[in-house]
Amino acid sequence: MAVTATAPASERTYPSLRAAWIPLFALCLAFFVEMVDNTLLGIALPTIGRDLGGNTTALQWVTGAYSLTFGGLLLSAGSAADRFGRRRVLQVGLALFGLLSLLVIWVDSIGQLIALRAALGIAAAMMAPITNSLVFRLFDNKALRMRAVTVMIVVGMSGFILGPLVGGTALAHVRWEWLLLVNAPIALIAFVGVRLGVAADDPAGLTKDKPDLPGALASIVLIGLACYTATSGAGHGWDAPATIASGIGAVAALVVFIWHERRTPEPMLDLTVFRQGTVRGASLAQAGTSIAMTGVMFSLIIHFQYAYGWSPVRAGLANLPLILTMIIATPISEGLGKRFGHRIACVVGAALLAGSLVGLAWAVSHGYAAIAVFLVTFTIGLRTVMTICAVALVDAMPHNRTSLGAALNDAAQEVGTSVGTAVVGTLIATLVVRVLPNGVWSDHLVASFFHGERVIFVALAVVVGVLAGWGALTLTDSRSVEESH
Repeated sequence: MAVTATAPASERTYPSLRAAWIPLFALCLAFFVEMVDNTLLGIALPTIGRDLGGNTTALQWVTGAYSLTFGGLLLSAGSAADRFGRRRVLQVGLALFGLLSLLVIWVDSIGQLIALRAALGIAAAMMAPITNSLVFRLFDNKALRMRAVTVMIVVGMSGFILGPLVGGTALAHVRWEWLLLVNAPIALIAFVGVRLGVAADDPAGLTKDKPDLPGALASIVLIGLACYTATSGAGHGWDAPATIASGIGAVAALVVFIWHERRTPEPMLDLTVFRQGTVRGASLAQAGTSIAMTGVMFSLIIHFQYAYGWSPVRAGLANLPLILTMIIATPISEGLGKRFGHRIACVVGAALLAGSLVGLAWAVSHGYAAIAVFLVTFTIGLRTVMTICAVALVDAMPHNRTSLGAALNDAAQEVGTSVGTAVVGTLIATLVVRVLPNGVWSDHLVASFFHGERVIFVALAVVVGVLAGWGALTLTDSRSVEESH
């Protein structure tokens, strides 16, 4: 039986989403700016390269530095929030994120920009898991928690998907630096909203354990090297010395982390929580959904912009079925959870994911309308698994470890994102071409790419079906979208 993550009664809660609009808006804004920053600069990399004189490897590190520090520090930030206060750590993260974004004004080299992006990743790691954890504190009612998490996921995924569209549109009118400068006022608004609407942490709801610095360091090295190994494997080859070395380092860090966390009396992550099927299954399923989402988005961006020759703006608009379905699928995911419980609902979601990927394998050579249909079914499955697993995982943690539970959720997704990118990048390089040519593609190259996509989507269907399906089967039959354990 899971331990319900119920906040102490002294903390302020709200009777409805409308009543909680100030803190909910602030938390969504914090999550949105962190997610959109993941993809916003990607479309500006050619412009940045011209302005700052960066080569291809340096430009990859503009985005890679952010991802590595962000992913590596998620568990440490979640643990720190449970120890020192969730609202306090989130406010520090928002303040740092806004102030650091202003520093882009003084950036005049690619090295400085890489350092700035790494620092922004640190600030983002202090925001991402805590925004999800604090949503649980706003409401006592399980159904309201489910809807609030749904809102957060829709906003966050919209930011992730809209990043290239927003960036491409903005670059037509302003310099690339504005893509970072805009973070400052957004972070300020979110800071004020959190300050006004989220109650200060009750000491009874925080852990009294001493900070586990060796465990934190091992987790940073583990997740950072795991993400780098996946990225390096796709970019430089799986037999490249850097890929092999980072892979060995990740395994060594995992061994050290497990050994230390089992021995220390006050571990950062109590590994006994993984004895619960809910924690194991939700983490595994979340990794599977992220592999699927990243794989589909990465492949379709190339499909729309290169194979179809569409502009970045039009390619961004082609992802609207994802965003719209994220919004309108709420009754479906909630209804499945209420009627059948977590296990069956997630199995249905995993089946939709795998089936939609097989459908996309057929649709890639049958035009955009066919792709859009399967994007809709894909997103319904994605939403169902992501929402229910996020609720189930955080709800299964002790009340003084909810931020760490949210960090586990985010870490699983971050690792899944890196694996998804690596899988698709490797398969494209193997099946189509190592370097994608610019300009109009020949009919032969387009046909070759479509064949590669078919293989990619079928492979993803197998991987995601196993991970998300297996993870879903370990969940309980809880219908905690509306009732207690």
